[in-house]
Amino acid sequence: MEWTHLLAFNLTLLAALISPGPAMLIALRATLTGGRIEGIKTGFGLALMASAWTGMALLGLDAIFALFPWAYTGAKLVGAAYLIWLAIKMWRNAPKLLSADNSVPEQRAVLSGIAANLANPKSMLFAASVLVVIFPSGMGFAENALIVFNQFAVELLAYVGFALALSTPPVRTGYLRLKPVLDRVAAAVLCALGLRLILTR
Repeated sequence: MEWTHLLAFNLTLLAALISPGPAMLIALRATLTGGRIEGIKTGFGLALMASAWTGMALLGLDAIFALFPWAYTGAKLVGAAYLIWLAIKMWRNAPKLLSADNSVPEQRAVLSGIAANLANPKSMLFAASVLVVIFPSGMGFAENALIVFNQFAVELLAYVGFALALSTPPVRTGYLRLKPVLDRVAAAVLCALGLRLILTR
């Protein structure tokens, strides 16, 4: 493995991170509703689970899903149900004003990030396809570990950057003013992603 492989992987990873998926929506909302620290902690959980999916892809979990399609189908259904539940909860709470009661304890912020990426087994299949295309075959344990750590570091830095940019007073004030509309748009997107997870192979 050469540094150019890691560079290509990181560019692909950053392109995926900025796309409007469930992880990005949850990270943005955590920052806008709970502030910088909650956004960073949620991003930590998201990065941890995403890099874990990559580690499992390197260990061959994607091959297990190919051998046992029912396991992948079950994982997809659970993940879709979680995303749709989040969407319903967000839609129903959209008109409610934020207060100190909306703050999330440290362990729950991290766990919410882990749960969001755990709910999408396609993250692992995406990682597996990217790994096959970018990296050479026959890599050893040290190289595989470097890929997983690299992904965790890149994702965490990205989410920290998002949290710092979005936690400024003008952005938060603007969000609070538009909260009902933005929350319902985000809820609709999450619901659509959940339905897509059910309907696509």
